[in-house]
Amino acid sequence: MIAPHSRKRAVPYTVMGRLRNDKRGSTLAMLAIALVPLSLMVGSGIDTARLYVVKARLQQACDAGVLAGRKAMVSSTSTTLDSAAATQATTFFSNNFKSGWMSTNTVSFTPAKTTDQQVSGTASATVPMTITGFFASPVALTVTCEARYDVADTDIMFVLDTTGSMACTTADDPCGAAAVSYTKPDGTTAYHATEESGSKISGLRSAVLNFYDTIAANVDPSTHVRYGFVTYTSTVNAGYALPQSAIVDNWNYESRSIVGDANNGSSSASTPSLTQTQCAAANNVRTPASGFNTDGTATFVTTNWSSSKCNMTTQPIKPTWRYQQVTYDTSQYKTGATVDDPSKITNATSKWQGCVEERDTTATSTFDVNNLPPDLDPDLSATSDSTKWRPMWPDVMYYRGNNTSVDYSGNISLSSTPPSPYAFGDYAYTGTSALQTYTSMSYSATLKSGYVSCGKPVQRLAVLSRSDVSNYVNASDFVPQGGTYHDTGMIWGTRMIAPNGIFASDTAAWPGRNTPNRYIIFMTDGDMAPNYNIYGMYGLEYYDKRVTGSSGLGNDEDYHNARFLAECAAAKARNIKVFVIGFGQTLTSQLTACASPGKAYYASDNTSLNTAFQDIAKQVALLRISQ
Repeated sequence: MIAPHSRKRAVPYTVMGRLRNDKRGSTLAMLAIALVPLSLMVGSGIDTARLYVVKARLQQACDAGVLAGRKAMVSSTSTTLDSAAATQATTFFSNNFKSGWMSTNTVSFTPAKTTDQQVSGTASATVPMTITGFFASPVALTVTCEARYDVADTDIMFVLDTTGSMACTTADDPCGAAAVSYTKPDGTTAYHATEESGSKISGLRSAVLNFYDTIAANVDPSTHVRYGFVTYTSTVNAGYALPQSAIVDNWNYESRSIVGDANNGSSSASTPSLTQTQCAAANNVRTPASGFNTDGTATFVTTNWSSSKCNMTTQPIKPTWRYQQVTYDTSQYKTGATVDDPSKITNATSKWQGCVEERDTTATSTFDVNNLPPDLDPDLSATSDSTKWRPMWPDVMYYRGNNTSVDYSGNISLSSTPPSPYAFGDYAYTGTSALQTYTSMSYSATLKSGYVSCGKPVQRLAVLSRSDVSNYVNASDFVPQGGTYHDTGMIWGTRMIAPNGIFASDTAAWPGRNTPNRYIIFMTDGDMAPNYNIYGMYGLEYYDKRVTGSSGLGNDEDYHNARFLAECAAAKARNIKVFVIGFGQTLTSQLTACASPGKAYYASDNTSLNTAFQDIAKQVALLRISQ
């Protein structure tokens, strides 16, 4: 017997047996076997990426095709797409997706007309596999697309400079158009600069109407577009667009009031046939007892009894006016009723034209867009006198020179027909020049020179027909007048389109619709040009100093520019896109800064103004992919 530890393993006696027990080269065999699933994994990743790229490009080409087709489509009652639109769509698709790209084949694109007059499309392509081609069949990709060539619900607020220089052409520098009177639709008299042939304001009228036509051509039945207008000078005619509760019932005006009598020429002596009792009763008698006669005069009689007769002295008198700030009741004036002019004696009435003085502000040149004063806050409600507006009242406003308060009896010489708008007895300066001390701001010379202006009433946001827009820009009161205050226009333009302000209901989303896109189109033909002798939206700055404060009169342009930029920032902070057009003037840094990025335009003449308006209209009416 052989011991166990001495036994030997049997030697394989077949070739396969020897191979089975031979471990040399086994790693290489295992790697060869692993290459098959590894190749499938890598190839699958590469081919999946190719499918993603092809599908994305196919979608882009489909979108391009339907966009081109919708732009070329002729609207009709036909349920099929017209051949020109179909050809244009197919061409754009083919230009954007070439058959054979990424080895694609069986590429097709079919455009069609939808029931709501738009263009849809279906595109497909077959993509063969590359690395996984031995294991997988080619993949058929299909995408759909639809284009709408229309305008999303949109609100457009035109803020238009209608100052005196708009009466001239862009070639005129300076503009010397003469002022003429005209009767406003409300029956009041005003003045405007005489328009020249080819005037800038005539070009503006055409550009606005062409803008409307461009938008209208791209609106489908489901689209809502609202328009509003603000014409501005040194103020804005917005008063009648406000609820009366948002306007004060009393306000302080730089005016005058009667504080006594003054002699009106020499006295005269007489000895009437009166008894001693009658003579005593006639002493110290004023006629009329209070006020003045219809010619603005009165008399004061003194008597004494001497030598059995009545010695009488009659002294003609006239009023002594105190020129200073006076508080007046505006509760009836703000309604548009004809009221007595409290700053004159007789035969004088007033009717509000609708222009407003602003609510409270802060006299500074630095503003925080998140903490604006009442006048610059487009969302602030009118709940107190400090947040309410004040009716402009030029009839009761008077210059008084450098005086805070001064008494003046005036010039006795007055013609039988006093110069309009003076009434008999209003003995103030009656020359022909503006800015004369003791003259009313409503004096014709002051109005002609543009120191007071009240333009066309604003148009609140509304759906307007072309006829409505034409009637607005061609109205008798859409005329050039006054001076350039960009801040007044921007303040009211923003206020009237702001989504949360006093006019929020005008710009609210339509039922069941998304929030409308909001645009301000601000057009001006001049630089900011404030003048502290102008009576405008902040009163008479020389006396009121609401904008500049006690020491800033010499820097009033900087203060107004600061307000302008603060309000531009407030508009953009409310997602309102601002377009700015400088008409016939180089764009200032302020105008460029006011505009949304890339939205500032320069127009050298009427033709380029129309081009600018057209370009803006096309941006508002962009083609868009709806799905």
